[in-house]
Amino acid sequence: MCSMLPTDRRYSPVAAPTETPTPPSNRKVLGRLPLPERKYVADALRTETVGGVLLLIAAVAALIWANTAGASYESFRALHFGPGFLGLNLSIQHWAADGLLAVFFFVAGIELKRELVAGELRDPKAAALPVIAALCGMAVPALVYVVVNLLGNGDTGGWAVPTATDIAFALAVLAVIGTSLPSALRAFLLTLAVVDDLFAILIIAVFFTSEINFLALGGAVVGLAVFWLLLRANVRGWYLYVPLALVIWGLMYNSGVHATIAGVAMGLMLRCSRREGEEHSPGEHIEHVVRPLSAGLAVPMFALFSAGVSVTGGAIADVFTKPETLGVVLGLVVGKAVGIFGGTWLAARFTKAELNEDLVWPDVFAVATLAGIGFTVSLLIGELAFTDDLELADEIKAAVLIGSLIAAVLSAVLLKLRVRKYRALYEEEERDEDMDGIPDIYEVGKPDYHLRMAAIYDAKAAEHRRLAAVSTGTGKSGEVPGASSDGHGGPA
Repeated sequence: MCSMLPTDRRYSPVAAPTETPTPPSNRKVLGRLPLPERKYVADALRTETVGGVLLLIAAVAALIWANTAGASYESFRALHFGPGFLGLNLSIQHWAADGLLAVFFFVAGIELKRELVAGELRDPKAAALPVIAALCGMAVPALVYVVVNLLGNGDTGGWAVPTATDIAFALAVLAVIGTSLPSALRAFLLTLAVVDDLFAILIIAVFFTSEINFLALGGAVVGLAVFWLLLRANVRGWYLYVPLALVIWGLMYNSGVHATIAGVAMGLMLRCSRREGEEHSPGEHIEHVVRPLSAGLAVPMFALFSAGVSVTGGAIADVFTKPETLGVVLGLVVGKAVGIFGGTWLAARFTKAELNEDLVWPDVFAVATLAGIGFTVSLLIGELAFTDDLELADEIKAAVLIGSLIAAVLSAVLLKLRVRKYRALYEEEERDEDMDGIPDIYEVGKPDYHLRMAAIYDAKAAEHRRLAAVSTGTGKSGEVPGASSDGHGGPA
């Protein structure tokens, strides 16, 4: 699968400029990204933003359908199809949750692998901050949920529901409110989501696997081994990998382990490091191809068939009175913000790292609040945690929607307070006056850049002298009345 698709030259990375390494004692929190990493983050987030808008549309459509024609919504998503003799006669809802989301987790696996070998997580010192922030951003919401339910005599089984962040939904909120976040904050949010996805996968695999069919699991492991061997042998051909992936997925589903784990495992096997002469790694290429399918189809379809819950005045009131649902809301809104902000501050404090001078700590808190938008994985975990109580599962989904909405509104308010600063930073990052395709901030100190800029300014100055001469009627482009002949403002 690494080399099975033709080379796409449209997104070849730009070589990073040479920069003087920052001493460990003066490392920056949310500092400027290297140019290739910034380019990758921009491309990834652009796709996720489009997918997030589609996700919002799908979620709204599900809510409208479920609350205007609930019977047809329930009957449609309960329709079964698939080969029963293979144990795959599933409802549409299950095909979306177990099948389409495997594509989403496949992309998550590639993202994680890339972060580990070429991104923010490749350097243990640099990785410490986002990993600690993400872990705290999962542990604190879980703790909030458990405390609320212990005090309210609720079911603590849903502790994992508020631990997940939905990057696509968060970016869709950013697109709606029109905030141009600096690339460092966007990259921080993306890295948080990647680490978040990793631990969500582990939670699903460890805590939501009850009975295991070891024969089917063994078959899935053998399939994964074949997948890995084919990749290492550089065997090409999507017609080999796609059927093999479907077999692995089917065996994983029948093993009792959640089928999306198969997607993650295959994503992690792809090579994401570039060899000499490669413009991009096979994993980056496959991610570039599959990400639109994940963000544009798989996740919105899951939302369409999972987010449809009854939303009435009584149902909304119940969200704030039942310990299970209240725990989810508080976990997303309070736990996420406190956990991520606290983890980031502690990591910076004990590693003696300094915050980027262009940002302030309230910026970190605003992004932490934005990470409280939990949707796709939270809905999935909600279904898995309360499979024996469908009514409570629907109430948990409503709590996820309401908690995410509150987090979105709070983060929008906090980000709007600094929107002018963000826009100025974003415009500075994007400025490319010499029009060579590389932002100017990455070229300061390079002689060629300064020579190009000098030529540009000389040409502009000559044009302005010509226009001044024409407007005064001298007809001489090189002389301007009132200007000194010695060029210093005084008489010659």
